[in-house]
Amino acid sequence: MEDKNIIRLSKRLALVLRHNPDSIGITLDPAGWVPVEELLAALRAHGTRVDRPLLERVVAENNKARYAFDETGTRIRASQGHSVSVDLGLAVAEPPETLYHGTVAAALPAIQREGLRPMRRHAVHLSANRETAVTVGARRGKPVVLAVAAAEMVAVGHEFQLSANGVWLTPHVPADYLTVTST
Repeated sequence: MEDKNIIRLSKRLALVLRHNPDSIGITLDPAGWVPVEELLAALRAHGTRVDRPLLERVVAENNKARYAFDETGTRIRASQGHSVSVDLGLAVAEPPETLYHGTVAAALPAIQREGLRPMRRHAVHLSANRETAVTVGARRGKPVVLAVAAAEMVAVGHEFQLSANGVWLTPHVPADYLTVTST
């Protein structure tokens, strides 16, 4: 089980690196990076007790690999899930035949009408396995898993990207490519 301080810091990083960098007075570059020392100083100035070893532990131990250092170790960013404008520079990738999305029953009517939309994020998040989709859906209640006919989408021109932490991203999944696999 993760240490409470690690979990708390991970959630704080999600807020500032994915959604609201202004909350601590930092600015992400166009690719979502921020200098580590700038992030640490801003977090401390806003009441978060953190040092470099603790930040490194959060990055290393996060079970979803949500954060990454650049190759020099001097910058950090969230791997995906941004609601602020960033370009992660991810290449188009060939997905497996089927991808999965976890949700809850209350969302099904809208999904069956409109397909999967990114909502407040830049892309729809999909997983390569059903188990991950179950876990994602369970965060909001009893999970419903949707199978996404990814290969069929690619065949008609849709594109997918694969984030550094294994999340498949696409701008939209039309309802025609979705099948409910469990409720």
